[in-house]
Order: sequence, then structure tokens, then C-alpha cells
Amino acid sequence: MSTQLFDAIDHLAKEKGIDKDILMEALEAALISAYKKNFKSASNVRVELNETTGKMAVYARKTVVPNVEDTQLEISLDEAKSINPSYETDDIIEVEVTPKDFGRIAAQAAKQVVTQRVREAERGVIFSEYIDREDDVMTGIIQRKDSRFVYVNLGKIEAKLAEAEQMPTEEYHIHDRLKVYVTKVENTSKGPQIYISRSHPGLLKRLFEMEVPEIYDGIVEIKSVAREAGDRSKISVHAPDPEIDPVGSCVGQKGQRVQAIVTELKGEKIDIVEWSEDPVVYVSNALSPSKVLKVFVDEEGKATTVVVPDYQLSLAIGKRGQNARLAAKLTGWKIDIKSESDARAEGLLDDIELEEETYSDNSEDLFE
Repeated sequence: MSTQLFDAIDHLAKEKGIDKDILMEALEAALISAYKKNFKSASNVRVELNETTGKMAVYARKTVVPNVEDTQLEISLDEAKSINPSYETDDIIEVEVTPKDFGRIAAQAAKQVVTQRVREAERGVIFSEYIDREDDVMTGIIQRKDSRFVYVNLGKIEAKLAEAEQMPTEEYHIHDRLKVYVTKVENTSKGPQIYISRSHPGLLKRLFEMEVPEIYDGIVEIKSVAREAGDRSKISVHAPDPEIDPVGSCVGQKGQRVQAIVTELKGEKIDIVEWSEDPVVYVSNALSPSKVLKVFVDEEGKATTVVVPDYQLSLAIGKRGQNARLAAKLTGWKIDIKSESDARAEGLLDDIELEEETYSDNSEDLFE
């Protein structure tokens, strides 16, 4: 066997980023398989490879016996002693059984097995590289699409963007660059599979982390995200340091930071609100851009009743209930919205509250 085979393995290892030992083990396994198949051997054999000379040898393990009944598994005591006088009955001896034309046969048989092992090892390398990208944003290029999937090239692998994970307001064109959220990486029998999304709330969170240095550095925290992809989202933020304005940090000078995210999401409206551990304040903020007069809290039922000015009732509820629905998702509290007149008719507001009513407007809606 020529040294060219070993040179080829060395080249493969470097090109594919695969441990050379893995390929050498694959080659040995292939040669053993070829020997047993072509020479109808059931014995326990070992292949010895010499990378320097390019030579190979096949050794069969045989038991030393007084009388040989199976030449594939046994060797006579006399023959064993001719090799080494110290051998005794029941010793195990390795005998070279390399056929003359084994190099040609072995090379043919090894090719398929080594190719398979290379493919498996390459898949393992790809899986190891991409498993760390779960719950992260990657940039890819759209290669093709059909009625069910948009196929995005992420470098060493092609990911499928399922219809359910696409933004309903977004059009996908071949060769477009696209930021996607990696929801899951699996190592399957067909190789690594990457599941991606454009509609996942995690995409919005990661985009803010990428665009806002204060979030990346941990100065500002993202507490919660509620999203209806392609239409509207709400995100709540908090800064442990009272000197830091978390909402302003996310908005950026003249709205540049959040505008970059809105552009990436093709015009999706984003409400940035300040988180609070006080449900009255938090729910009031979450209903932005609507102003809130009063919040009644049911701690046991984790529910709130919110009173808003009559003229802001439709704004608080939102188109098809979207604003209220997103606020409830964001805060984790049930929200029942009532107009001021209905609340007074039910006796929820008295005359003193009428004089003292104040508006809560601690949130920012930039793109209403």
C-alpha cells in the first residue's frame, strides 16, 4: 500500500477539521472488514499500518493447541515453538496472514468505509460547532424556497425556516441576507439539523442585546418579551442602578437603536416599557401607549382590573385586542380593562379618586 493513502488521510483530516486518529481507526476497521469478507475469515484479526513505509500487515490471533482442527483459529504447538520456543499450549499467538493481493482489494473496500466515517466525523464537527449557537442569532443567506420551507445557508450547514416560524408580513427572496434565531440543534441519523425562526420572541431579545451595549454589558436587563411577529411587540427592561434610564438606553439617541431593530424586523412596532416589581406600575406601563387611571390587583388570582379614560378605551384594548393581549403576556397578569364611566357606574371609583386621578405614562411607544 502506497504512502499516498496516508497522505490523503492527512489531507482529509486538515481539510475537514477531523482528528486524524479517527480516520486511521476507520481505515483499520475497513481493512479488517475487507479481509474477513474477501478471505472468508472468522478469526480475530488485527491490521498494523506503517505510515512511514506505507506498508500494512494483517495478523490473526490463534490459540496454540497440540492438534489443529481449525486452521483459522488454531496453530499447532510445534509451529508455534518454531516461531518462539517459549510458547505453550493455550497461549495466544499472532500470526501474519497478509495475502499477496490484499492491497488492491483492501483499497477498494476501504474507500467506502472511510468515506462513511469521514462523513460521520464531519457531521460531529459541525454539530459541535453549532450546538453552542442554540438560542442565538445567526446571519445566513437564503438559498432557495418552496411551499413549506425557506432554506437558509448558515455556513457549513443549510437550515430550514418552516412556514410556522416565518413572519407573516415578510417576503423572502433568494440571495437575501437574513438574521435568524436558532431554536434547536439536533444530531440526527441524517446529520445535524438546525431549526430556525424569524417569529420567536428570542429573536427580538437577542437583537436588543446586539444593538444595545448596556444590555450586553448587563447594565440593563431584559425582563420579558411579548411578540406577535411582524405586527407588534412589547419588551420590558430594568436597570438595577437608579441612575440608568433603561428605556432610554434601548431607544438610543433619536431612536437609532430601536429603529435598527424595527428595520431588521421589517417595520414591526415595538413598545419598550419599564419593568417594576409593583404590578400596579408594571401593568400600567405595559398598556402603553394608553394612559391608566387606576389598577386594582387580585394577588391570589394574579389578575388586575384596569381603569382607563373613556376616550382611551379602544387604544388600551388595541386592534383586535392586541395591546391588552401583549400586555398580559408581557407581565404574566390577567388584565381586564374598563372605561372610566363603566368603573364609576360599578362603584370602583369614588369622588375622591376623581380629584386625585393621575395618569401613568412611564413607557414609550415609538411607532404607533
